[in-house]
Amino acid sequence: MTERDIPDNWSADQVGEPIGRKHNYIENHQNTDTAAIGSNVKSVKKRKKQDGADLSINNDSEAAFNLGLITEKLPHWMKNWVLWAVILTLVPGSMGFMAISMLFKLPSAPNCPQIFWPLASASVRMHCAQLAASKQTINDLLQAIALVKQLPDNHPLRSEINRLLEEWSRDILKLADESFQTGNLEEAIKTARQIPADVTVGQLVEAQIEKWQLIWSQAEEIYQDAEKELRQRNWQSAFMLTAKLLRVNNKYWSTTKYDQLNNIIVTAREDGDKLYKAENLARSRSVDNLLNAIKLAESIKPESYLYQKAQELISGFAQKMLTLAQAKMRERDADTALEIARQIPPIPELQAEVDDFIILGEAKRSAYIGTVAGLETAISQAQQIDASRDVYNEAQQLIARWQLEIEDVSRLEKARNLASQGTVNDLTAAISEVQLIPGSNPRATEARQEMGRWRGQVESIEDRPYLDRAEQIAINEDVSSLQTAIAEASQIRSGRALYPEARKKIRQWTATIERIQDQPYLDQAKALADSGSLTTAISEAQKIASSGRALSGEAQTAIDSWQEQIRAKDSWQKARQVAVAGTPDALVQAIQLANRVSSRNVLRLDVNIAIDQWSQQLLQMARSQSEVDVARAIDTAKLIPRGSGAYTDAQEQIKTWRQFMTPKSPPSPSMESIPEQTPIMEEVEPSASPN
Repeated sequence: MTERDIPDNWSADQVGEPIGRKHNYIENHQNTDTAAIGSNVKSVKKRKKQDGADLSINNDSEAAFNLGLITEKLPHWMKNWVLWAVILTLVPGSMGFMAISMLFKLPSAPNCPQIFWPLASASVRMHCAQLAASKQTINDLLQAIALVKQLPDNHPLRSEINRLLEEWSRDILKLADESFQTGNLEEAIKTARQIPADVTVGQLVEAQIEKWQLIWSQAEEIYQDAEKELRQRNWQSAFMLTAKLLRVNNKYWSTTKYDQLNNIIVTAREDGDKLYKAENLARSRSVDNLLNAIKLAESIKPESYLYQKAQELISGFAQKMLTLAQAKMRERDADTALEIARQIPPIPELQAEVDDFIILGEAKRSAYIGTVAGLETAISQAQQIDASRDVYNEAQQLIARWQLEIEDVSRLEKARNLASQGTVNDLTAAISEVQLIPGSNPRATEARQEMGRWRGQVESIEDRPYLDRAEQIAINEDVSSLQTAIAEASQIRSGRALYPEARKKIRQWTATIERIQDQPYLDQAKALADSGSLTTAISEAQKIASSGRALSGEAQTAIDSWQEQIRAKDSWQKARQVAVAGTPDALVQAIQLANRVSSRNVLRLDVNIAIDQWSQQLLQMARSQSEVDVARAIDTAKLIPRGSGAYTDAQEQIKTWRQFMTPKSPPSPSMESIPEQTPIMEEVEPSASPN
C-alpha cells in the first residue's frame, strides 16, 4: 500500500455528505463490488488450475504413444534430446511464474483522498477509515469515525462498524488523556468532547472531564498555596506543599510543575536570605548600612516571588534615609543632610518629597551661614519653588522669616564688632544695639544670648578687683586673714558674673577656718580612744559631729568606729560567758553572739578560733547522743555552722546516720534487675554562720 492510499486531507463535505437519498445506488454498487472481487479471485484460481494442467502428464502409456508418432514426423534437429531437455526445463518455470503473477494481480487499492464519498461503497469507506485510524492522530481518528458512522444501522457490517467506533473513540480519549498528562487541559477537554455521544465511550467523557478538572484544580490550589507561603517567606511550608504535587495524578504537575516550583523555592529562599540580611542592616539606621540594604534588595529580580516585597523594603529603607536627612537638617547640619538625600534611590512614591527636601535644603544651608549675604541667597533659592510643590507654604514662611533675620543679622554684626573691642563702654554699646531686636524676631534668642554674654564680661571687668584682693589677703591662711578675705569677696553681689566663683572661694576659706578651730578637739578625742577611753572619746567627738562644720564628717566616722568596737567587745564577752554552760543550746547561742563581731574588727581572729572549738564540742556531743538517740544526734549536728572546722564532718555524719535510720525493703521480683539508687541527701543549713 503506498502513501497516497492514506487519506492525508479529505474534504469534510465529501466525508460527511448524507447518503440517504443515494442509498439504493450505493447498495447496488456495494453488491457489484463484492461480486466483482469474488469473480476475480475465482478466475485467478481457474487460470492457475488450467495452466498447471497443461504442464502435467496424464499417464505414461498415452505419452509414449504420442511421442513415437511425433518423433517420426519431426526434422532431425528436433530429435536432439539435449535441446528438448533445455526446452522442458525453461517452459514449465516460465508458465509457473506467469500463473503466480496472474494470481496476485488483484484490483488496485482506491486512492482515498480522491474519492467522491457520497458515491463510495461501504467497503471503500471501511478501507479508508482503517487507513486513517492507523495513524493514531486525533484528526485522523475523527475522520475515520465520520467515514463509517453514517452507514445505515441495518448494514451487514454494523457489528464490525460499532466495534471500530468504540475502539477509535477509546483511542481518542486516550490521546486526550495524553494531552491532559502533558499539561494541556483545555485541549484534552476539547478533544474528548468530539467523541460521539451515542457510543459507549462517549457516555464516559463528561465523567472523565470532571475528573481531569478536579485533579487540575487541586494541583493549582496546591501551587497557589505554595506561592502564598513563598511571598510570606515560609520556606518549610512551601516545601511541604510542593511535595504534595508528587502525589497528583498528572505527569505535568508531578514532574514539570513540581520541578519548576522546587526551583522557584530554592531561588526565593536565596532571595529571602538577602532580604533578611537587608532588614538587619537597616535596623542600625546608619546611612552606609541603609545603602547596603537597598543594594541587596535591588538585586532581587522582577521574576522573583519576593520582588514586590523587595520593592516595599527599598521604599521603606529610602524613607528611613530621608528621615535621617531631615534629622540632620533640624540639627542645622545641612551638608550631611543633603548628602544623605542625594543618595536616596529613585522611588516613584517618594521622589517628589526627596526633590522638595533637596531644593529647600539648599536654601536652608545658605541661611545657616548666618550672614546677610547667606540669607539673601536663601531667599532667592526658596523663591524658585513653584506653588505646586508640597513645600511651597513652608518655603514662603521661611522667606518671611529670613527677611526679618536680615535686619537682625545686621544689628548682631554691628554689635559683635563693638563688643570685640572688649572695653566696658564698647560692651555696653553692643548690648544697647541688640536690645533693638524685637523678642518676636527669629534672632531674638541669639540676641539675648549675646547680650547675656557681654553683660557677664562687663560684670567680670567690674568685680574682678574684689576677688583678686581677697585671694591676695587669704595667702597667709590664718583665721584673721581668711576672715578679711571673706569680707572682701562678699562684696560681689548675687546674680553677678563672678558671684559663683566668689562663693566657692568663701566656702573654701570658711572650711579652712573651721578646721583650724576644731582640729585640736578631734585630736584630743582620738588620743582618748587610743588610750582605751572609748566612751569619753565619743562624748568629746560628738561636740564636732553635731555642729555641721568642716570636720563634722570625720568626727562622725570616728564615733561610728569606736561604737562598733564597744559593741564587739560586749558581744565577745557575752559569748564566752554563755559558752561556759557547755550545753548544745548554750554553744549555739555563744556562736550567734560571737558572729556579731565584724570581720574588720581585731577581735575577729579570736572569735573564729572560739567558733571552731565550740563546733567541735557540738559534734562530739552529737556523736555521744547517737549511741542512744540518732534523731537527736542529727538535730545537734545540724546546729554546727557552715564555715566552721567541724561543718564538713558534721554533714558526713548526718548522712551516715540517716542511711542507718532508713529501713531497707527487700526488692520485689519484678524489680530485681533495677539497681538500688543511693538516696540524695539535702545539705543541712546551720542555724548560724560566721562572717
